[in-house]
Amino acid sequence: MADSSIVTLGTARSLLVDSSVYDSRIAETTKDHVFLGMACEDGEDMLPKVETRVVLVGDAGRNEALVKALQGIRVMEVPVVKIREGEAGAEEKMMIKSIVNMDINTPCIITDNVQEFGDGENTDFETVFVLTDFDSPDYSYLYKRDNRIIGPPVVLHCATKEEPLQFSCRPLYSTTMLNLSLCFTGFRNKEEMKNLVNLVHHMGGTIRKDFSTKVTHLIAYSTHGEKYRLAVCMGTPILTPSWIHKAWERRDDTSLHAGEEEFRSEFKVPPFQDCVLSFLGFSDEEKANMEERTLKHGGTYLEVGDERCTHMVVEENSVKELPFSPTKKLFAVKQEWFWGSIQMDARAGESMYLYEKNDSPAMKKAVSLLSLTTPNSNRKRRRLRDTLAQLTKETEISPFPPPRKRPSAEHTLSMGSLLDISNTPETCKALAESSKPSKSSTPVLSKQSARWQVSKELYQTESNYVDILSTILQLFKLPLEKEGQVGGPILAQEEMKTIFGSIPEIYEVHTRIKGDLEELLSDWSEDRSVGDIILKYSKELVKAYPPFVNFFEMSKETIVRCEKQKPRFHAFLKINQAKPECGRQTLVELLIRPVQRLPSVALLLNDIKKHTSDDNPDKITLEKAIESLKEVMTHINEDKRKTEGQKQIFDVVYEVDGCPANLLSSHRSLVYRVETIALGDQPCDRGEHVTLFLFNDCLEIARKRHKVINTFKSPLGQTRPPPPLKHIALMPLSQIRRVLDLQDTEECVNAFALVVRPPTEQENLLFSFQLAGEETVKSTWLRTLCRHVANTICRADAEDLIQCTDPDSLQVSTKDMDSTLSKASRAIKKTSKKVTRAFSFTKTPKRVIQRAFMANGTPDEKSQRLSCENRICSSSTLAAHHSPSMVNLPSMFERKYHTFSRSTTHLF
Repeated sequence: MADSSIVTLGTARSLLVDSSVYDSRIAETTKDHVFLGMACEDGEDMLPKVETRVVLVGDAGRNEALVKALQGIRVMEVPVVKIREGEAGAEEKMMIKSIVNMDINTPCIITDNVQEFGDGENTDFETVFVLTDFDSPDYSYLYKRDNRIIGPPVVLHCATKEEPLQFSCRPLYSTTMLNLSLCFTGFRNKEEMKNLVNLVHHMGGTIRKDFSTKVTHLIAYSTHGEKYRLAVCMGTPILTPSWIHKAWERRDDTSLHAGEEEFRSEFKVPPFQDCVLSFLGFSDEEKANMEERTLKHGGTYLEVGDERCTHMVVEENSVKELPFSPTKKLFAVKQEWFWGSIQMDARAGESMYLYEKNDSPAMKKAVSLLSLTTPNSNRKRRRLRDTLAQLTKETEISPFPPPRKRPSAEHTLSMGSLLDISNTPETCKALAESSKPSKSSTPVLSKQSARWQVSKELYQTESNYVDILSTILQLFKLPLEKEGQVGGPILAQEEMKTIFGSIPEIYEVHTRIKGDLEELLSDWSEDRSVGDIILKYSKELVKAYPPFVNFFEMSKETIVRCEKQKPRFHAFLKINQAKPECGRQTLVELLIRPVQRLPSVALLLNDIKKHTSDDNPDKITLEKAIESLKEVMTHINEDKRKTEGQKQIFDVVYEVDGCPANLLSSHRSLVYRVETIALGDQPCDRGEHVTLFLFNDCLEIARKRHKVINTFKSPLGQTRPPPPLKHIALMPLSQIRRVLDLQDTEECVNAFALVVRPPTEQENLLFSFQLAGEETVKSTWLRTLCRHVANTICRADAEDLIQCTDPDSLQVSTKDMDSTLSKASRAIKKTSKKVTRAFSFTKTPKRVIQRAFMANGTPDEKSQRLSCENRICSSSTLAAHHSPSMVNLPSMFERKYHTFSRSTTHLF
């Protein structure tokens, strides 16, 4: 060779550079524990003549299996250092370290006195000592003199793999951690960490001071620190020190490798290790559940306010303001942080989940508008009408404008501007000026047809339903199917198939139905066919629905079972069910929507048919469409019907006089019963005791009967008490646009209101009530009501239907409801009504005859006649009355018996 160089035999450690540099270079090669840089041109003739030997010390020499395995190993790895001289005149020299294989010519030596062979300075021999105990005096003697030391498992490993006897710069007992690179974080006890580092080295692992992509495992004493956060982001396994200790205990097991998932899984660092949690704003049941899971995942918990707490988990939907300002050492986080940590099986970063006070400028503006009052009664009524429009604006999602009789009416004031919550005096003035009549325009909107209204409602509910199905797929199904999940798959494929079934097929067919309905309403005319759309997809509905509905109970049971048995799935559900897309509904509650959808569509189609003229071809088509839906429902297993729910409905029918018989339906169930007192003139007189029966798709409104004349006798001869309640209206939940939670004031206590808009009405109606008795919790009742309203119209944001409102802005009061004066006033009102009716009989004796004819007429004829009679009464007998309660009396009767005729005759 041209350059001047010397090749020498390296000792076990003396010629090595710093171990951290060595470790970093080792990780860059595919084979660990070898030197780099020996080129083939160096040639074996340049190697020094050394003798290789293996010495079995103490018990190792008495292990027959070990001696036999060593006899099969004929080669060992030997470290070599090449010292290359620099250029002429240069003092620097370069060392090139490498590994070469040398034959083992000398048979193994067995001894009990290591001092005979333990001179590490002797370069004539490359000696490997095999010891069974790395804590013995023999080990200490050899280690201090830089001898090569290995354990029996290394010999057995090399014999099994037919590999040369491995070289290591440190004593190597086993290959349990071979090719593993570890990093430590969170340790404060240096002696403990030093002991762990030695054990890792004895099992063939390497240590890195800084965390990088080359680190295979992070050993964490706590869940704090930058290294822990990087490991979570990179998916590096984070393990407890017990993993190292357990691997060392099984160091003699040559079949074990510490990096195997099956072995290391029980040593994962729990998400809440070294964390002390407290919980604010949760129910007692939910708090107990979260505390139990905190202990299960390595944390502890204390009461809110304890100085030892590291985290305060806040229920952001119920907590409006923290009871105190958190210190720098306390994280105030949303509950999503808690469940996200369990799902990832690692502590999530707090910065993304910090609790912040939710101040909505839009809500503040709405509240300020609601609180406006004016002294003039007409202005009050206008303000009330505008307020109701503002409250229902968010629920009006249809992109379709109402149909007009004259397309030339371009300057007509649009309904959208009337309902716009952002209207200001300036904009209203501009709109008023632009809406002045001209020769070429018609300033008044044409009345929307009931057929168009219900068709629009069908589209709205279909659009909401498709959004719900999309939420199920995008928020639950697809993430669970995603490959490369942190911590591995959450559910098995069989469980996924059982839970979601044919939801994708149902989503696809309803997406197409929604598109067809949107196209139909965009170019609306009364002769357009709604029934054709349903008939077009009837065969696909038959294929998609029965498999899912029939196995829905199995799907629900699978969710419940997996949630109990798999903490990560429970956390996954908690995270996603708290998102706005879900409206805080559970996965089971979302999956029940396909079970409820077809009866709801049939109900709306029946409504459209009712408002379709006989000469319209769509009338027959709608009948066929309804029959096709019934055909789909006949394929659904009849065993799913709940007889107990039917019994409750029968009880309601017997309890309410005049209750429509079509309340009885196989898909309907009673949810809630509430006793209230009416606070307005609708749907009955102020002060009336009203019972509300909430069903899953409608609301039965009944008042307490004033007098009970006799008892009812059944055909079997049994006497039953007469119905204590009188039917007022059976209202589909889809007509409820907003639920108002009226704030408690001095003049209004424990009250709520419903903003209702039937399709035949052009304006919103306000039904206000006061809860009677203390057994009903208002918040629970309103949440339950909103949940089922949202279910009916296929919306996920149920809580958005609730609006906390000042009762003064709606002119609602509970003051003097139980006073003697109030009772006397109501009695006078009832008496005045009777007098008014008697007076009208003397003025218009034909009504007596008309009522006689009504007994033999059809329901539609009765409704039309009664509506006509009420108008006559309004114009002829009440024109001179100026009492607010009497001015609206005739229209109220018309609403009571005409507006809800659709609901009471076509619910099934």
